[in-house]
Amino acid sequence: MLKLFRDDESGAVTVDWVVLTAAIVGLGFAVLNSVGPQTVAYSDEIVTELDSQGIATY
Repeated sequence: MLKLFRDDESGAVTVDWVVLTAAIVGLGFAVLNSVGPQTVAYSDEIVTELDSQGIATY
């Protein structure tokens, strides 16, 4: 029974998926932190330009 438990590799794939998912989530946070502030600043510029032309933004 101990030999069968030791030779069973069905849980190894789960570990790989957890590591891969964590890496993807970490990469997503890194991209969000680097792009987020510029996106907010750019959208503020767009709102200002639309307001100056009399276009309602609500």
